[in-house]
Amino acid sequence: MTNSTTNQHRILVTGGTGKTGSRVATRLTQAGHPVRIGSRSADTPFSWEDRATWPAALAGVHTVYVAYQPDLAVPGAPDAIRAFTAAAVQSGVRRLVLLSGRGEPEAVECEEIVQESGLEWTIVRCSFFAQNFSEGAFNDYILAGEVAMPNGDVPEPFVHADDIAEVAVRALTEDGHQGEVYELTGPRALTFAEAVAEIAAATGREIAFIPVSRTDFVAALTEYQVPADAVSLLDYLFGTILDGRNAKTADGVRRALGREAKDFTEYARETAATGIWNIQG
Repeated sequence: MTNSTTNQHRILVTGGTGKTGSRVATRLTQAGHPVRIGSRSADTPFSWEDRATWPAALAGVHTVYVAYQPDLAVPGAPDAIRAFTAAAVQSGVRRLVLLSGRGEPEAVECEEIVQESGLEWTIVRCSFFAQNFSEGAFNDYILAGEVAMPNGDVPEPFVHADDIAEVAVRALTEDGHQGEVYELTGPRALTFAEAVAEIAAATGREIAFIPVSRTDFVAALTEYQVPADAVSLLDYLFGTILDGRNAKTADGVRRALGREAKDFTEYARETAATGIWNIQG
């Protein structure tokens, strides 16, 4: 494969401060690519909710990484992706890499919008992020030593955010990935109870997993002051997508990178080593 995105080709990374976007932006910058961070606080502000910010963010951009916030499964996401893709085409963008989700009908609709846009496209379709336990709503649960969730016995092949970012960067900067749908998972499926046990082993702490109803789950998230839109999304995911339909692993990491995906045990060990799960005081 040859590198078709030279240092003269600016790359817009939407969600540039998020779990995957920040990793994508860092890797691109380290490789010498000019990057424009797509966030409300950026020098050139970008907001999914304010379409007036889109033209300036897209100006002079050749390639775009699209990480829609909060998720492609939420109402209104297809309309936003349709409008943004049209704005990208009008602005002269040539290549678009879309972060998508497994088993979400709304995400499939968004994928089709991108695929029919006329742009060079790559779909990065992901399972549940391992980093949700350390950079998301569940970190407080881990710190509290008690993780209360529904669907604790449903297997999920958690994917490492570093794998997502590496695949995205390849697709953004190299030829040979256009027209590909990379379905990214970890190498094995674990239940949420098993995932919590892995984290407990890595930290050397006792962390209990407690199965609860969706109603109690939502109430607990609200008590932990998780934002309402995140609570609504998690309730949707646990009520529909996290029902076992995505338990099977996929080979997207191997196809895109030529290596195996990172295992959840590796994620738990490296994250524990940062001290983020240590109890203070």
